[in-house]
Formats: sequence, C-alpha cells, structure tokens
Amino acid sequence: MRSSPTGRQLRLGLELRKLREHAGLTAAEAGQLLGVKPNQISNMEAGRAGVSAERVRTMASTYDCSDTALIKALVGMTGDRRRGWWEEYREILPAPLLDLAELEHHAQALRDSTTARIPGLLQTREYALEIFRQAVTELSPPDIEHRLSFRIKRQAVLYRAEPTPYKAVVHEAALRMKVGGPTIARQQLQHLLDMSDQDHITLHAITFDVGAYPGSGQSIAYAHGAVPQLDTVQLDQSHGAAFLDAEAQLHKYRALFERVAAVALSPEKTRVLIHAVMRDL
Repeated sequence: MRSSPTGRQLRLGLELRKLREHAGLTAAEAGQLLGVKPNQISNMEAGRAGVSAERVRTMASTYDCSDTALIKALVGMTGDRRRGWWEEYREILPAPLLDLAELEHHAQALRDSTTARIPGLLQTREYALEIFRQAVTELSPPDIEHRLSFRIKRQAVLYRAEPTPYKAVVHEAALRMKVGGPTIARQQLQHLLDMSDQDHITLHAITFDVGAYPGSGQSIAYAHGAVPQLDTVQLDQSHGAAFLDAEAQLHKYRALFERVAAVALSPEKTRVLIHAVMRDL
C-alpha cells in the first residue's frame, strides 16, 4: 500500500473513478462485479494501491467504456514502474514540484504562458539562481541549490533524443525585467534566441501595446496527455502549485491559450523584439 502516491498515480485512480461513476456504479457494486472488496476499489481510485494493465482493461470493460484511445492511455500509465529522477528530491522539496516534473516528463506536449518571469524550462542557471535568492520566504543556501538543480534537471525534456514539443508565450515585461543585472539578463535573452532555433520549441511574445488579455495575471502551464481527457493545467499560486484536470477547467484553459495566441507576436517578430530588448540593456 502506498503512503504517498505520485501525481500520476493519483490521476490514474481519478480517471478510473470517473469511468465507474459514468457507468452508474458504486464502489461496492464495482467490487462485486470485479470480484474484489469495495475498499480495494477505493484504494485503487485513491492511488494508494497499484493497478496492473490487465486490471485497467478489465475495469474498463466492466464499466462499458468503449473509448479505446482513453483505455490505451490509461494502460500506458500503469507500465512505467521505474523511479523517476525527481524521486531523489522527495524528502527535500515540496511534493507538488515533484508532481510537476513527473507531469512534464510524461507529457506529449507542453505550453507555458508567463507575464513577469521567463518560464522555468527556458531559464538559465544564473537567472534561476537569482529568482530563488529573491524568494519571499528566504531560502537557505542548501535549499537554493536543491531547487536550482531540480529546475535545471526539469529542462531535460527539451534536450532528450525525442524532445517534448514546447510552446511558450512570454510577456514583454518578463523580457525587459533585468533579473540579476544587465549581464545575466542579456545571457537569458540570448538563451531564449538559441532555444527558439530548435524545431520543437516555439516562442511567442506579447507586447505592452496589447494591454490586458486573458490570463495576463497568471503563470499558466498546460501539459498535453496521450488523449485530451488526460491533459492537465498547472497554475502558480502564492500558496504553491495547483493542478487542474476537470473537463470544464481544461476547456476553459484551452480557450484561454487560443485567445493568448491570437494577440501574441509571431516567432519571427518575437525574435526581433528580443534583439531590441538586448540592445536596450
């Protein structure tokens, strides 16, 4: 029995519960049909108990689920039993950070929209270090080093043999923020230019001229799952990261990203803007 299931394990359990409820079955009724005790159903749905691929297929059949793409995606969530690199930080960093790294590792594609900072996946080491030094709750040198190494390791999804497609929308305010001073800011902007040269990375900017736009007050990350039902939104909030996966929430943030894209500069014009900002430093 797991004492602290990961975000991915919790999501698998949640999706199994959705299938059961869509079938109109209670945990007791599902247990009777599957030949297990009701508390076993509850433990699987809470991510506390492991679920095999065969068990997922059996549950989907019992619940009359005919969505083969979803079933295949859920089966895929049972297959990787290896400990991810983020588990090294389990007793060191908050659990939501580990869940974010796990989410990014398994995502089919990633999107970010930020206003005041460069997205974490595109930050240089020096830029990230300055961000952590300015944390509202002052971090100790060891804590800063742990968070810094964790952030840099998260970026591996953009460098692996089959990198994750990534699209970022960054406000001009973040581009002009002289985090760490002109030298570090210039290095960060050059890094953005270098990364935007990669085929799997698309960078857009939103200028001050646009004014207010949907989601302008939030840092929003969107992780695409194997099927749309398994997408996840991650929001940065004052009390920590929040993960959203309800159908209505996903629909809302898909629409939000479409509206953001409509007011953003093209990748080509974004590069022109970045060069102009660098000249102003």
